[in-house]
Amino acid sequence: MFTNSVNLYFYAVFIWGSTWFVIKFQLGVVAPELSVTYRFALAAAILFAWCLLRKLPLKYSFRQHLWMGLQGLLLFCVNYLIFYWATAELTSGLIAVVFSTIVLMNIVNSAVFFRRRISLVMVGGAVLGLLGISLVFWPELAGMETGSGTMKGLGLSLLGTFVASLGNMVSARNQSGKLPVIQGNAFGMAYGALILGAFALFRGVPILYDDSFSYTLSLLYLALFGSVLAFGSYLTLLGRIGPEKAAYGTVLFPLVALGISTVFENYHWTTSAILGVVLVVAGNVLIVTPRNQLLRLAHAFNTRPG
Repeated sequence: MFTNSVNLYFYAVFIWGSTWFVIKFQLGVVAPELSVTYRFALAAAILFAWCLLRKLPLKYSFRQHLWMGLQGLLLFCVNYLIFYWATAELTSGLIAVVFSTIVLMNIVNSAVFFRRRISLVMVGGAVLGLLGISLVFWPELAGMETGSGTMKGLGLSLLGTFVASLGNMVSARNQSGKLPVIQGNAFGMAYGALILGAFALFRGVPILYDDSFSYTLSLLYLALFGSVLAFGSYLTLLGRIGPEKAAYGTVLFPLVALGISTVFENYHWTTSAILGVVLVVAGNVLIVTPRNQLLRLAHAFNTRPG
């Protein structure tokens, strides 16, 4: 179902970059936590159907179910709920900037939980990316008010990002323990949907469904592409190249979203936005290029004539 790492990287980046636009069609009639419940319940159903079709094993120990449940709680439930709360206080652009800090969080958490060495090249690439994405959204950063609502939104966004980073660590641990990504996501999304659905009932959220074409189509897109394919690609990549490098895609998601906004929402590019894109791409090259190639490039640059 998932192929080479380059394809996985671009699947995750371009699909998740498009979901920023698609999520707009989910807002309105149905409460956000219920829409997310529908999304992951449908995604889990698709994955279980795939597992049955391919005759993939679905029997796991109680301990393995606990780890898959924890992955679901962190990646497919709590972090989404927190970010929806944050959107009440901040614009999506500012949340994108905050969420991009998951690159640094994954570097630190990988060192804490897996004893991975912190690479200065990786930190440098992450800083370049964060600086770039901040320049892209500079008008929103410059116009940000420092009221209590803004600080609350920033706090929630950082908390949601940290929860997502912990979810990345759990997924990396599950894969190192030989839990397959597809089955792990199927159970994880099912558990996440159950927990979030129970939370919605506890809060007394009206159980509604928007039967409009736009809502149903966007839900199908978010479930199949935004959840099944994008999460599958990203988490497979995470297991292959590590949480630090895989998370750099979160810096690129907003750029794809802005490209879509340019076409459909008349977004106007500024000089700072263009410079920011250049820095994001430079940081991306720095992080994903193998160390031996970087050393060869540096050597060639230092020894060039003149």
